[in-house]
Amino acid sequence: MSPPSAEPPLGVAPAPRSGTDPTNADASEPAANQAAQPPLIDNPARGTLYLIPVPLGPEQDPRLNLPPATLATIAALDCFIAESAKSARAVLRQLPLARPLQSLEISELNEHTPSAQWPALLAPLLTGRSVGLMSEAGCPAVADPGGGLVALAHRHGIRVVPMVGPSSILLALMASGMSGQSFSFVGYLPVAAPERTARLLALERRARGEGQTQIVIETPYRNQALFDALIEILAPDTLVGVATDLTLAQEQVRVAPVEQWRQLRPALARSPTVFTLACPPAAPGGPRPGRRAPVSAASGSRRRR
Repeated sequence: MSPPSAEPPLGVAPAPRSGTDPTNADASEPAANQAAQPPLIDNPARGTLYLIPVPLGPEQDPRLNLPPATLATIAALDCFIAESAKSARAVLRQLPLARPLQSLEISELNEHTPSAQWPALLAPLLTGRSVGLMSEAGCPAVADPGGGLVALAHRHGIRVVPMVGPSSILLALMASGMSGQSFSFVGYLPVAAPERTARLLALERRARGEGQTQIVIETPYRNQALFDALIEILAPDTLVGVATDLTLAQEQVRVAPVEQWRQLRPALARSPTVFTLACPPAAPGGPRPGRRAPVSAASGSRRRR
């Protein structure tokens, strides 16, 4: 979710600053230009927006993978923003809170929340209350609707503090054995086969040309379709990593060349999975690795290149 081009005014007007205040920018000004002029100093009269990671599985005790500082911050808060209030309460219920769970204020922000409602979510921060932003799983604001809200908070001089906790993206990269010096998280790929094929080939070219690890995620019920596309489309020597249910008891991490995956053809679980891909460097002037000829939609025969 990207920040709106011009937000509605917040319930409390921003404190005056010397010079130009970007929060009072003309509504017709492009969002990119407005976002390039955030307040340089956080307003101490406002609360802090804490970005709180949560476990990667609903059955996991948050005390097992959240450090003491993160747990202490959660315990001190009485106001939260979450993708699902029900899921947030399930996490908070397992923690030693400073006040009863029923007394906590939990607002929702998900892919269905109109950007016009974002300012109201930040309103408590402008009165001095600190707020915790929670994802459904893992780190908020990363492949998560909270990213736009964080951008808006910066524009209004609200201090943003990321807390330590599990990130499936970094965990998958760590376990892949692929380059951690240069990598790109590209999120979700197109669902339609032609667009997905074009995107995968572009990522493979980048991986081979730049030595850059590519990191992809998918909705769990589409895991198998994406995996089948990876091993059908990519070159035999391209490495593909599959990291499923990270940090959970049933965690699995497997990395192999496409050629080997084609022989194994495992059935993937409908569980949260991160896919990684990387290529060995091409020899100067050497032949490009062969790949399967695609099937012609018209004739069903394989075309030659």
